[in-house]
Amino acid sequence: MSGGLATYEEARDWLYSLKNQGSTYGIERMELFAERLGNPQQSYPVIHIAGTNGKGSTAAMLESIFRAHGFKTGLSTSPHLVRQGERIQVDRKILSENKILEYTRTLKAVGEEIGRATPALHPSFFELMTGMALLRFQEEAVDVAMVEVGLGGRLDATNVVDPEVSVITSIGLDHCEILGDTHEKIAREKGGIIKPGRPVVVGVLPEQAEAVIRELCDQRGCDLTRIGDRYGEGMEPYPGTNLAGGYQSLNAAIALSVVDLVQQRFNLDISLCRSALKDVHWPGRWEVSQLKHRQIIFDVSHNAEGALWLEDSLSKLVANGAPAPDVVMGVMGQYRAKALIPVVARYARSITFVMPEQSRSASFDELERWIPGCFSGPMHRGSIAELFPSKGICTLDEPSDHPILVTGSIYLIGEVWERFLEDSPIGQGVLQDF
Repeated sequence: MSGGLATYEEARDWLYSLKNQGSTYGIERMELFAERLGNPQQSYPVIHIAGTNGKGSTAAMLESIFRAHGFKTGLSTSPHLVRQGERIQVDRKILSENKILEYTRTLKAVGEEIGRATPALHPSFFELMTGMALLRFQEEAVDVAMVEVGLGGRLDATNVVDPEVSVITSIGLDHCEILGDTHEKIAREKGGIIKPGRPVVVGVLPEQAEAVIRELCDQRGCDLTRIGDRYGEGMEPYPGTNLAGGYQSLNAAIALSVVDLVQQRFNLDISLCRSALKDVHWPGRWEVSQLKHRQIIFDVSHNAEGALWLEDSLSKLVANGAPAPDVVMGVMGQYRAKALIPVVARYARSITFVMPEQSRSASFDELERWIPGCFSGPMHRGSIAELFPSKGICTLDEPSDHPILVTGSIYLIGEVWERFLEDSPIGQGVLQDF
């Protein structure tokens, strides 16, 4: 069997075995890997999107805009929620398990050839997935691809692309152990996607971070577009979208700013662009569903910047007359817990902590230490399996007007949805934390 892999499960397990492969953060392995694949990323225009938050939503908005105009689209994002193929989509169709198996066989052979010559240059899991996306988009002859950065920008595997536009949605303090502990340092890493002569669009950035991005644009001869210059400081002029959350209007403004820059090449109609923004699919962002008795809301708010927008959404929920939610929460790392839990505690009727099955999950003790003393509601320790025992079932679904809010890590939402939405276990969550 080509590549020594007979089934998708074998391909998945082999990819999982690469978890610690290429653990040194850098771009050299991906540059070599892309070259061995024939640099497929040079076959189609790319919009490259970095940012602490909002990059996935912005990519989905741009994909919706281009597809509404009849263009064939590629969408590369990470991590996935439930299925690995969510990471690589053409016209919003996820890559099937059979296709992942086929591509993994091909890429495995290329990676092992590189590794035999120089073991340290064997591609990592994320580099394999990036190569898979770039190759898939070439073979499908997409008209344009939206490629989301995995981590940072400068040294990220996706930074082998030469984009039509480089986008930086936001800059906040996250992944500080890798990217740096100040806005300036993180901006310099994310600004690494800025290519000479290519236009740049940025969202609302901290002053120090924006100064770094301006410096990089000046050095590399790039025109810089700030959405604040186009839409002002208040939220009223910002474009609307069907995605909930005030921050999505900022992402929509970024998308329309990109549209302006590629208008001549793609002949995009602004009214159709605006209508496409009302038909965007990007799950897990203040997504509301109805159980038998109660409303349930799923929201990925996983870091300090996300905590600001989580507070915005919760305050609007209360302002609209909704009773205080019962919150189910799991977080990756103490510094994220420190930012998110006090926000939740200001609005929750009760809090149930859970620990997603990821090595970076904050422990119960780490979560509970950030509960403020003023919180008087009940606090519980639970498990995802107990709370969501089978498809469509949540054990908190007793008659009540109080909504259930499941929030925190994207890995939490993914694990919940595998139990809550699928007929049987998918078993692809092991590949999420890459």
